[in-house]
Amino acid sequence: MNLPPGFRFFPTDEELVVHFLHRKASLLPCHPDVIPDLDLYHYDPWDLPGKALGEGRQWYFYSRKTQDRLTSNGYWGSMGMDEPIYTSSTHKKVGIKKYLTFYLGDSQTNWIMQEYSLPDSSSSSSRSSKRSSRASSSSSHKPDYSKWVICRVYEQNCSEEEEDDETELSCLDEVFLSLDDLDEVSLP
Repeated sequence: MNLPPGFRFFPTDEELVVHFLHRKASLLPCHPDVIPDLDLYHYDPWDLPGKALGEGRQWYFYSRKTQDRLTSNGYWGSMGMDEPIYTSSTHKKVGIKKYLTFYLGDSQTNWIMQEYSLPDSSSSSSRSSKRSSRASSSSSHKPDYSKWVICRVYEQNCSEEEEDDETELSCLDEVFLSLDDLDEVSLP
């Protein structure tokens, strides 16, 4: 799905969890509904353009949480880094960010996935509300939406890392730097 011209999708970790994932897990509508559902594990990372929400060289999508992260050509392996996500206002833990990298056979690639999930307490409260709704309408079977995750996938290039280390100057910075050069000029 494409955003209108001039709009960019660069959410913070907190925004991804609170405004998108929490609403999805709670079965609430999400406006704008721009992040698609995608069964990640049927696609290799280079197949994501056109299937997931792309912004720059990053792709976003909802997927189901699973232990089996195999694709047709490789697998997503954990990098062993899990970060808690806290709200900026109350510093309450609202999610977890897990880092994974894509492997082709035994070879690690430059493809990185950040998998955002809700903490266990949110999932269990969501499950208990579903149990009570299931008891009232046992004929309709609803999937457990507490198992949803949001994935951000991107390819990390060595050349981009080097460029990121360099500081890009704004026009105003360049003007101030040029004023420093005036100290060396003697005025009449």
